[in-house]
Amino acid sequence: MPSHAVTPKRARIVFAGRIFTVETSQVQMATGRTVAMEVVRHRGSVVLVPQPDPAHVILIRQYRFVINRTIWELPAGSLEQGEAPHRAARRECEEEIGLRPGRIERLGVYFPTPGFCDERMVFYACRDLSRPAKPAAQDEDEQIEPRTFTLRQAWALVRAGKIVDMKTVLGLAMVSGKVPLAATK
Repeated sequence: MPSHAVTPKRARIVFAGRIFTVETSQVQMATGRTVAMEVVRHRGSVVLVPQPDPAHVILIRQYRFVINRTIWELPAGSLEQGEAPHRAARRECEEEIGLRPGRIERLGVYFPTPGFCDERMVFYACRDLSRPAKPAAQDEDEQIEPRTFTLRQAWALVRAGKIVDMKTVLGLAMVSGKVPLAATK
């Protein structure tokens, strides 16, 4: 079996933004060959599956500039610098759907695009939802419309092409029992 070890030779940041950085690296492969790699570095994110009860899920509708369309999706957000994922899940739940989870359950961790990005998405089921005394402020770049759907209705949105992002399909599959919960750290 061939070794998959690589040795980074040098890396430089070519872009540093609010959410991620992009670096180029020279990497020596196990074969001895040196190749250039581009890597998007991301501090990680949380994906929420808010459930008022086991048969329902709250999705958000928002415009996504990158794909130039409005879609239904699960609430999600990037971790703040040094923020623990479970704290980010509670914060994002309040910010995006206006509800505070009384209970969160870690469902798993997945890498959405490991070919070029190191983002870790930590999935949480959010349950025992209640309205906080004071609503949390939304991010200034977001216009979000939350709505409760049955799981059956959510799957119909997937089939109709109204849910097109993988994190939402995966999160729905997890709470529907179609995907085993992940053990990835």
